[in-house]
Amino acid sequence: MIYDLTIIGGGPAGVGAGVYASRKRLKTLFLTESFNGQSVVSDGIENWIGTIKISGADLCKNLEAHLRAYAADVVDIKTGIWVKSVSKIQDPDTNAEAFKITVAKGNGEESYFSKTVLITTGSVRRKLEAKGAEEFDNKGLTYCATCDGPLFDGKDVFVVGGGNAAFESAAQLAAYCKSVTILNRSDRFRADPVTVEKVLAKPNISSVQNAQIVEVKGDKFVNAIVYKKTDTNETVERLADGIFVEIGLIPNTNFVKDIVELDSFGKIYVDPRTQKTRTHGIWAAGDCTDGIYHQNNIATGDAVKALEDIYAELHTK
Repeated sequence: MIYDLTIIGGGPAGVGAGVYASRKRLKTLFLTESFNGQSVVSDGIENWIGTIKISGADLCKNLEAHLRAYAADVVDIKTGIWVKSVSKIQDPDTNAEAFKITVAKGNGEESYFSKTVLITTGSVRRKLEAKGAEEFDNKGLTYCATCDGPLFDGKDVFVVGGGNAAFESAAQLAAYCKSVTILNRSDRFRADPVTVEKVLAKPNISSVQNAQIVEVKGDKFVNAIVYKKTDTNETVERLADGIFVEIGLIPNTNFVKDIVELDSFGKIYVDPRTQKTRTHGIWAAGDCTDGIYHQNNIATGDAVKALEDIYAELHTK
């Protein structure tokens, strides 16, 4: 059998596309390891539109339930699936271009066939490698200022990183935190100079360069951060109510590196109007793409946009 569409990934983007695919009656294969995306570790998400506050675990459960409620006999959901590769083939019935999706199965592999593919595999946050970082993950150390920032109202916090994401997070946090200190490991920020100037002009934001994070300390919750000044060899310990890490994302795209074009960070190039990749028949949405902004709502919207374009490709073009 050849599906109209295969969706790879079970986060907000994948589920959004899956719901729309069902309503448009596209025979769809939905492949995911699980429905637990990056948000599953968040105690309270307050920017999921239409819901005042929801835990990450509950959001993931709701997404799965929504998809299953509409799947019927249209969307074939397979979980616990690790996709190994996507390759081009020709549909033996129509001689049209199609795709072979190869997945791991036991000690071997299994293949599925599809006319189109939507990649929504997201990314993982690059983790802070320092003593105590894993222990206090989600206990005062967090990887999302938008998700968790309001919990630190009136507090003294630190942002680890020197790129645009770090500076944008610092600017958000400055609206409600008492103080925000940006810790950058080198003597040069990677963020745009105009962004650096604008953010550091805020009275409650400061920065420390040449700061290599050594340790995160705390009791039940973060209470201090230790860094080494690489230019002076001095070790500094400072009180901290919270630590926000913005040192990059690692996109889950290795399995398609041979069929779609990736940027230097491994993100999939897409046309922002349609979410098409540079490979005909393949679309991508969410954190695995080279889109500028990465949030659950944006990922879902981009995936719905892709689904509309996929439908048009299959039925009206």
